[in-house]
Amino acid sequence: MASRRLAFNLHQALRSRAALKAVQPVKRGFASPVALPATTQSTTLSNGFTIATEHSPWAQTSTVGVWIDAGSRAETDKTNGTAHFLEHLAFKGTNNRSQHQLELEIENMGAHLNAYTSRENTVYYAKSFNSDVPKSVNILADILQNSKLEPAAVERERDVILREQEEVDKQLEEVVFDHLHATAFQGQPLGRTILGPKENIETINRDNLLEYIKTNYTADRMVLVGAGGVPHEQLVKLAEEYFGGLPSQPPTSAAMALSAEQKRTPEFIGSEIRLRDDTIPTANIALAVEGVSWKDDDYFTALIAQAIIGNWDRAMGNSPYLGSKLSSFVNHQGLANSYMSFSTSYSDTGLWGIYLVSENLTRLDDLVHFTLREWSRLCFNVTSAEVERAKAQLKASILLSLDGTTAIAEDIGRQIITTGRRLSPEDVERVIGQITEKDVMDFANRKIWDQDIAVSAVGSVEGMLDYNRIRADLSRNVS
Repeated sequence: MASRRLAFNLHQALRSRAALKAVQPVKRGFASPVALPATTQSTTLSNGFTIATEHSPWAQTSTVGVWIDAGSRAETDKTNGTAHFLEHLAFKGTNNRSQHQLELEIENMGAHLNAYTSRENTVYYAKSFNSDVPKSVNILADILQNSKLEPAAVERERDVILREQEEVDKQLEEVVFDHLHATAFQGQPLGRTILGPKENIETINRDNLLEYIKTNYTADRMVLVGAGGVPHEQLVKLAEEYFGGLPSQPPTSAAMALSAEQKRTPEFIGSEIRLRDDTIPTANIALAVEGVSWKDDDYFTALIAQAIIGNWDRAMGNSPYLGSKLSSFVNHQGLANSYMSFSTSYSDTGLWGIYLVSENLTRLDDLVHFTLREWSRLCFNVTSAEVERAKAQLKASILLSLDGTTAIAEDIGRQIITTGRRLSPEDVERVIGQITEKDVMDFANRKIWDQDIAVSAVGSVEGMLDYNRIRADLSRNVS
C-alpha cells in the first residue's frame, strides 16, 4: 500500500546535517564493516550495494528489508504510477516461485512480508524468526530481481489499483495533500501523485515496469537492512550471495536523462488550488510554506516550530487544556473541528504547514487569519517554556517510535539510503536539547515571515479568504 500522507514523520527526525557533523561518515569498501553510532554496522559491496544492521543478540526475530532510493519521483509524466504498480506485482510470482509457492513459503515460516511506495523510496521487507532470515533474504532478492510481471497479472492488478485510487479519492486528507504537492511543485516530479493519474494506471504495461526496474533497481541505490537477532556478518554473506550480481548503475541513456531531472532542485511555487464542493459538510484546508530537506541545518528546528503550533482535535477529552496557544484559541472560539501541523522533508526541499478541518463555514476567514497570525508570532515572540515543551514531545516521540525490530529497520533504512550513516537517538536528543527560542525565531524569520504560501482546499470553502489576503497575513507584525 502506498504511503501518501503528508504528515510529520517521526523517523525523519533522525536525519539532520547539524547532527551529522558529530558523526564520522561511513567508509565504503568491499566487506569491511564500519561501526556506526549505537550498535549499527554498515558494509558496502564492490558493486555499491550497502548492508546495514543493528544486532540484538537476545532477539528471537529479525526484520530484514531492502530500501530503494526510488519512488514516484523517479517517474515521468507518462509513467507516473509505475513504482506503485510494480510494488503490487512484486508478490505475484517470480521465475523461481509461483504466487502460490511464495505465499505458502511465507505462511509456513510464520513470517510477514510487506512493501510500500513513497515519493522518494520503495521498500520491501520481511519479519521472521532468526533461523528463517536466509530464506527471507532469498525471497526478497527473488521478487526484486526475478518477478515475472505476467501480462495477466498486470491486468488483474490494474483493476485492483483503480479500485484503490477510488478509495483514496474518498479520503479528503489524502486528496488535499496530493493537491498541495501539485500546486506547490507544479510541473515537477514531486508534484505528481504516487498512484498516478487514472489514464496512466489504465495504460502502464510490462515494458514500463521492466524499464523502471532497469533504471532504478541498481546496487548503488539499494540498502539491505537487518534489525534484531541477525548478525551483521551473516547478512553481508547473504547480500554477497543474492545481490552481488546487481548492476552498479543503470545502463540506459534514458536513465541518465531521468537522473538529471531528479537532481534538479524543485522550485516551490506560491499558488493555490480550491475544489469547492458544497455537498461536503466541512472545509478541508492545507497551508504550507517551503520547508527544509532532511539534510538541512534547520531540520530539527523546523520540527520544534511545528510542535509549538501542535495538533488539536475537539473530540479529544483534554483538547481545551493542550499547551499550544493556537489550540486554546481555536477551541475557545469554536473555529475548527481539528488541525494538524506538519514538517515534511524530502532530499532537497520540504513543506512546513498545517491541515485544518472545520464545519464552522462562516468563520473560515477567522480560522485562516488567526492560524497565520500564530505563524507570524513564531518570528517575534517564542517563549522558552514553549520550546522546552516541544523539545520534550519530540524526544519522546523519537524514542517511542523505535519500538520493535521493524521500526528500527525502518529507521536504519531511511537514514542509510539518504546519508550513508545512522544517528543514534542519543545523538539526536543531544542536538534537540541545544535548540533555543532564538533558533526557532531565526528559523521562522527565514522560512515563514513574508514567504510565498501554497494553499490546497477541498469542500465547502466559499468562505475562505482571498489568496492575496492569505499571503499578506504572513507579513503582519504581531509582536
